Amino acid sequence: MTTVREREPDKAAKGTAESKLALVRRARRVNRLLGETYPDARAELDFTTPLELLIATVLSAQTTDVRVNQTTPELFVMYPDAQAYAEADPDELEEILRPLGFFRAKARAVIGLGQALVERFDGEVPGRLKDLVTLPGVGRKTANVVLGNAFGVPGITVDTHFGRVARRLGLTTEEDPVKVETEVGELFPKKDWTKLSHHLVWHGRRVCVARNPACGACSISDLCPSYGAGETDPEKAAKLVRPAPERSESAGLPLK
Repeated sequence: MTTVREREPDKAAKGTAESKLALVRRARRVNRLLGETYPDARAELDFTTPLELLIATVLSAQTTDVRVNQTTPELFVMYPDAQAYAEADPDELEEILRPLGFFRAKARAVIGLGQALVERFDGEVPGRLKDLVTLPGVGRKTANVVLGNAFGVPGITVDTHFGRVARRLGLTTEEDPVKVETEVGELFPKKDWTKLSHHLVWHGRRVCVARNPACGACSISDLCPSYGAGETDPEKAAKLVRPAPERSESAGLPLK
């Protein structure tokens, strides 16, 4: 549940020039407060192995994590390893993936991914960024999701929510995901990158949404230079906050 703090605008919120040191301090305070707001923040895709997380992340394109989580239980039983995906019957796989949209393209993608894993990595998901990004359909965002949540390797996951919240907070002005990742990463210790990603993504999905963010129900409003971009009345803003989806208690691997 979001805890609303009394708003006490600082220099950043007032638009006063902010030094690099002040920015670092504000950014880290934001992360601490979001950690208190979302103590259970983690990947919202259900998985129990690195392969399951990799497949689920690839399938999450152009759909919701909730819809992916509704689809993957059957998928993971039918295809327990990379070899199974590599040898999958396209028609059968497409039928399982149909609820996700773009199911033909997604079926081709996971079959190709399975084949690449079998041919180049002995069927195992590699635990290095430079290897992951060589896999078909796997970019830095997907790779960082897998590394941070399945291998405990710190990484910043720049999706639309992360980028939006980071820009509203004044942590970056960049639009390019790689540049956002670099700029924001410089403000935090590497060990904090994965949790930071969860915090900003959760906040972006629940409070700091694209249209009419719930500024009056925001736990970091006193640290945000974009305060006022959305509803500031506390009661009205509280009604805009989106609840977290239900999640299986057994899903997800703990960070190492």
